[in-house]
Amino acid sequence: MFDTDVFVIGGGPAGMAAAMAARARGFRVIVADGNRPPIDKACGEGLMPDSIAAASDIGIRLAEAEGCRFRGVRFHGDGHTVASDFPRGDGLGFRRTKLHSLLVEQAGHAGVEMLWSTPVKGIGAQEVHLSGRSLPARWIIGADGSSSRVRRWAGLDRILRNSRRFAYRQHFARRPWSEFMEIYWGEGCQVYVTPVGYEVCVVVMSRTPEPRLADTLARFPQLQSYLAGVPVSSTERGAVTGTALLKSVVRGNVALIGDASGSVDAITGEGLCQAFRQAAALAVAMAAGDLSRYGRLHRKIRRRPAFMAELMLSMDRWPVVRRRALAVFAAHPHWFRALVAVHVGA
Repeated sequence: MFDTDVFVIGGGPAGMAAAMAARARGFRVIVADGNRPPIDKACGEGLMPDSIAAASDIGIRLAEAEGCRFRGVRFHGDGHTVASDFPRGDGLGFRRTKLHSLLVEQAGHAGVEMLWSTPVKGIGAQEVHLSGRSLPARWIIGADGSSSRVRRWAGLDRILRNSRRFAYRQHFARRPWSEFMEIYWGEGCQVYVTPVGYEVCVVVMSRTPEPRLADTLARFPQLQSYLAGVPVSSTERGAVTGTALLKSVVRGNVALIGDASGSVDAITGEGLCQAFRQAAALAVAMAAGDLSRYGRLHRKIRRRPAFMAELMLSMDRWPVVRRRALAVFAAHPHWFRALVAVHVGA
């Protein structure tokens, strides 16, 4: 009856993860995207140890990838510096385009059929509409990002909560100066620095769109000294981040994954980890023939990142909270180690 068991709309990392998890369960899978790989996106480009483990659970091999390893997280702000190693394993940083190319390659080896430069026009009860043809599919997965059309087509666009912040990313062509992912805390913004091989990825996040990278670095003299005179190795790229909570992520034979299914503010750096875990849960639900099971698991997967996001955003909203938290972490490093352990699910 069906041309494929699973049709994934959106070929970014979340779509690739969903496709590989479904293939691991023996499903026939087609992925369609209007773009061609590699697909870029403004992000911090750092994968925490729990992200690497979650990817491994669905057959994605990242641990052996040629990325830049980092051992933990370091906070700078209000005259304090505190760092902690991850309790288990290292993080891995590499360009988003490199990550996407790796996922596409591994999905191809797994037997996923990919339709690039193929925009999807709509969906029916059990079919996907392409230009000039329709493909019957048992399950339809929307992995088409925060402005998901699949979400609208399926009637799943009731959003219970939606907050927005802004991010800008650029790369600098110098060797990393630290074995940590670093976060610089300032008034109304944070700057993330991730080692990605022979360069560093720098991201500024704020509640308003005004602070661009060049202006923001002047507010962090220590960071600015590391980057003084260093040539940039990419153009500045912007994105909207935030927290979006949907009433439901499944309806009939349609399920949403990744940012299409809602999001947690990128301050946690856990977006990809959530997508990998969602992909595993969705594959289990499809194998059981019950997408409502995925809806329940989706809520559980969201809880820890959402808690961590609210905790970290409280440091962004209220300067007094940030100053006191950084002072406490500096005076009692074991509390910061505990925070990092919770952050990565340990």
